[in-house]
Amino acid sequence: MPRVRPVRFGVVLLPEFRWSAARSLWRRVEELGFDHAWTYDHLAWRSMRDETWFGAVPFLTAGAVVTDRIRLGTLVASPNFRHPVPFARELVTLDDISGGRLTLGIGAGGHGWDAVMLGQDPWSASERAERFAEFVEVLDRMLREPEVSFDGRFYVAVDARTYPGCVQAPRIPFAVAATGGRGMHLAASYGSTWVTTGDLGPEGSLLGVDEGVKVVRAQMDRLDESCVAIGRDPRSVDRLVLTGPRLDAGLTSLDAFDEVAGRYAEAGVTDLVVHWPRPAAPYRGDGEIFERIFAEVCSRRTPR
Repeated sequence: MPRVRPVRFGVVLLPEFRWSAARSLWRRVEELGFDHAWTYDHLAWRSMRDETWFGAVPFLTAGAVVTDRIRLGTLVASPNFRHPVPFARELVTLDDISGGRLTLGIGAGGHGWDAVMLGQDPWSASERAERFAEFVEVLDRMLREPEVSFDGRFYVAVDARTYPGCVQAPRIPFAVAATGGRGMHLAASYGSTWVTTGDLGPEGSLLGVDEGVKVVRAQMDRLDESCVAIGRDPRSVDRLVLTGPRLDAGLTSLDAFDEVAGRYAEAGVTDLVVHWPRPAAPYRGDGEIFERIFAEVCSRRTPR
């Protein structure tokens, strides 16, 4: 039987913290031993639309300034309100400030506030998929090449520059969120990591570990097929599971979390991400239990 690799652990901090609190929180995340930390990238988000919500790139930049080791990223950015040309400039800057610790999590976007806040009508599922494919293609070129011109259906770039380019070579790594065939193809073609939240059903009712692993296994089988179809070794793509929206992370105790992490690792998941506990929904949790869990599980692992 092949050896199960230890899973890496990540945490999502919603961009809701003023700097007076965020400074120490970013540092605490690194002290606990997390491998990576993420934030959501929205103009406004669901039930928190009228609450404190800061920009993702400045929030991550601030985190980069007060940490030294941990990788940072969006989970996920989308075309809903972003154009790849100015976004690439922001990413190059963040990659430089972080010393090459940035991972770009990207997805097709959904029907939230971001989809209409700039005055556009909501896009159909097919248009979101088409826009996402073009968005990823342009970003890939913008982050690899110093000068880019592109004339697509949705995006145009005219002699766009990204000097001095990325710290990381050949570019900032992409973590591509995908469940459908078109998205899986993009993950296989462009991603160093594939991202899933599990089931596509409505949020609120969390799948337990048995059902969650079953869903994720089926999705990873489709990812493997997409890799093989383009001649890529499926083992070269990391697999990141974001718990919380639809998958239960087992954050009630150390034993419960060990069970969840072990089962996903056995299934082939390389990275498991949780949300920093909040005092109220969404992602309500006990901060003391959370810190005890991750102080223990992170201390057991040999960094890799």
